[in-house]
Amino acid sequence: MFSMSRIKDLHVIQKLEEIIGRWFQLDLVLTDEFGKLPSHETAGFKYYSYFFKMLMSSQQGRQVLQEDIEKGIFALRESGLKSVDFHTSFPFVKSIISVVSFDGGIIGYVVGFCYTNGLFTNEDSQKVVQKLMQVGFLVEEADLCVKKLSKLEIIQGEYLKELIILYAEEVTTYQEEIVKREQMINDLHSEVANKYRYHQMIGKSQRMQEIYKLLEKIATTESTILIQGENGTGKELVAKAIHYNSPRKDKIFLAQNCSAFNDNLLDSELFGHVKGSFTGAIKDKKGLFETADGGTLFLDEIGDTTLSMQVKLLRILQEGTFLPVGATTPKKVNVRIIAATNKPLKEMIAKGEFREDLYYRINVINVTLPALRDRREDIPLLMEEYLERKCKEKNIELKTYSKKTLEKMMDYTWPGNIRELTNEVERLVVLAGDEKLITPDMISPKIIDKVGGINATSVSSIPGVNINGKMKEALEELEALMIKEGLKRCNFNKSRLSKELDISRASLIMKVDKYGLDKRIKKVS
Repeated sequence: MFSMSRIKDLHVIQKLEEIIGRWFQLDLVLTDEFGKLPSHETAGFKYYSYFFKMLMSSQQGRQVLQEDIEKGIFALRESGLKSVDFHTSFPFVKSIISVVSFDGGIIGYVVGFCYTNGLFTNEDSQKVVQKLMQVGFLVEEADLCVKKLSKLEIIQGEYLKELIILYAEEVTTYQEEIVKREQMINDLHSEVANKYRYHQMIGKSQRMQEIYKLLEKIATTESTILIQGENGTGKELVAKAIHYNSPRKDKIFLAQNCSAFNDNLLDSELFGHVKGSFTGAIKDKKGLFETADGGTLFLDEIGDTTLSMQVKLLRILQEGTFLPVGATTPKKVNVRIIAATNKPLKEMIAKGEFREDLYYRINVINVTLPALRDRREDIPLLMEEYLERKCKEKNIELKTYSKKTLEKMMDYTWPGNIRELTNEVERLVVLAGDEKLITPDMISPKIIDKVGGINATSVSSIPGVNINGKMKEALEELEALMIKEGLKRCNFNKSRLSKELDISRASLIMKVDKYGLDKRIKKVS
């Protein structure tokens, strides 16, 4: 069964409830698969329908509402539709019900209580008052209930039905994500196996599996490799994995960040210098290329090198020779080069900031690492691995994450990638102290604020549709919002999203184009 409180945290659900409440003065009820009416007596619940509020405040009124839900379920099953309106126990008063399905079965219902049509007369209202008095209301209370009863035209009722179907579909989508996430968490310990590892790299995602296969293919080669990816994605870890699975694994592996020194110092660091070549050169010094002879040299942030340094790197890649600072005789070495960068080298070539000939020399084989936000299924595996490491380092009993902690961490975008995740896990271990369970309140505030939630963001501050404009325009805004969020959720897989939204793929593509939501178009512009 889905969690009611979690459903209320969803931004789209909050906006739908607010829109339906303000436009139609109706309250939505989300029941379980048996149609059981939930409690709305929690502090802070905002009623939009006075009629519904008064019925919920009395035992007899709740009983009538419960019986009406059963009528709605029967009408829904008889119709075979996703949503129907049905007559309640009160004369001329209707409600709308929509089914929430998942994995071929019914998991709940969405019900919108209560309204009447625009032709509602004074004589009709008296019959409703009499029925309300039969369930325990005073005549004054009954009169006020009827006076505030929402009156909808036919076209408004159709709009309402469409919005309630959207609400039900969002609940279904949420349930699908929860099931996937719980399966991922339940299988966590058994999944950290060799097939999800390559050297010290961990990942079960399709993107990482593809990288593992590529690394296995190039393990026995001597080709120069370029590793590209954002900061913190583990470029040096990949370089080490390549080296230690290659024929050079028994030789030395050295790494140098090319952005750590200015041109002169980097020249000396890479190629060495002879005594007296500059002030402070009191003796000969071997450079990294000479030290790494027979092994592998990892040049990180190669995109930060100057054009003059790029000429020297090109020479050693082409000829295997270099000239130490101040020397007159070149030296020859046998070093495998693995380069890495987070810079767009092709764009830099177009601007004259990076040599094209060097680019093709270092990019014989390209390994592009995905950002952590693009392989979220790996986050629990990485969290578990780093947790074990940190607990072992500190010689303390192994801690565990609460389910909610895992969910919050998975919802975060991790702009700092694996490096940021590692730091956060270490922070959680420290803050947990003697507690064995790591709970969400220990998570860094910046993560909680970014992830958001019912307590972090008020409904009125959520970017979304304009609930005060014309209905058609607002529905278009809501449609654009749902498609935008759906595209993110489905990683821009339009076929999958069209099935979730129950529209044709061609129709979805037209709407994506209409609202300018295609990420590829945005990149071009």
